[in-house]
Amino acid sequence: MKPDLLKAVLDQLDDAKAEAIVTISLDGKAAIADTMVVASGRSNRHVGAIADQLVEKLKAAGHRNLRVEGLPQCDWVLVDAGDVVVHVFRPEVRSFYNLEKLWSEHAPQERLAV
Repeated sequence: MKPDLLKAVLDQLDDAKAEAIVTISLDGKAAIADTMVVASGRSNRHVGAIADQLVEKLKAAGHRNLRVEGLPQCDWVLVDAGDVVVHVFRPEVRSFYNLEKLWSEHAPQERLAV
């Protein structure tokens, strides 16, 4: 993973006033990314603004091939930056899906087929 990618994501989320930012290491849990970041916005508009600003900042820093899902509804927006996957939720939607619990270190590991 590019070391500056996670820092850029976290700095931008902080600048955009995202709330309850949690970083989850996916090392040994999934091959989709190295790190998952979960954050909340206060409203649909705030969630959309956080995601838009994050994408703009990452593109300006030279990160390409960004994929975004969840616009324009903005209940839950996913920004896939490759090694870092960012989920931005409205608080009620975040509570419902509870990704932190799903991906916590205490969650069951993927079972290998024998």
